[in-house]
Amino acid sequence: MESTRRAVQSSVFAPARAAHRSVDGYLMAAFPWYGLDEAFTGPRWLMQVGAAADGTVEHGSTGHGDEPSLRVETSPDEQRFAVVVTVASRPLRRSADGTGMLEATSVSSAAWLAGSGLLSCTWPTHMERALRQDWLDQQTAIAWDLADHLGGEGWATLNLPVDGVPTPFHYRDSEYGWVLAGTAGNDVHIGAYGRGMSAYGLGFSVIQDITGYRAASDGS
Repeated sequence: MESTRRAVQSSVFAPARAAHRSVDGYLMAAFPWYGLDEAFTGPRWLMQVGAAADGTVEHGSTGHGDEPSLRVETSPDEQRFAVVVTVASRPLRRSADGTGMLEATSVSSAAWLAGSGLLSCTWPTHMERALRQDWLDQQTAIAWDLADHLGGEGWATLNLPVDGVPTPFHYRDSEYGWVLAGTAGNDVHIGAYGRGMSAYGLGFSVIQDITGYRAASDGS
């Protein structure tokens, strides 16, 4: 489990500037991408994809609303966004380099990616630089533990439409924002996180044309 977490964590927090600027990684995926359905009429933008060592795309995120910013002059309370994470459903499998096994992906995988994503864009910007990484490491470990116990205290069930079909999601709210995760059709799991936008009115659907999402800015 630890090796899987490290592999996924590196793909979540890696700079991957090329992925931020290009739709190419999304087009390489063998699974469909999900985003908010047509009821959402605001800005849509690309984030980044996560790939295995052999280049196989495993997961990725699409953004909706305001692009989260960690700039000191930007208050997190002023930001309104929802990010949808699509995770390919994978069985237990050997790693690309043949040195070990990778755990099967699950709803917990989507929940952890969503929780980690929320932390990466809402962490306290006024915290001393020397303490930031320690704080992020601690909170990321907590997010992993929470994702591994979706039936535990703090998680509620929220039914939201996926391609028009009511689908149960695990939902959690915190001071940083909300996180949810569930399983869709098309052999994918869906995670989502957001702030300033209520999760209760959201719906998800397959993105018919990922090129309709613009590249995110370089600003952080």
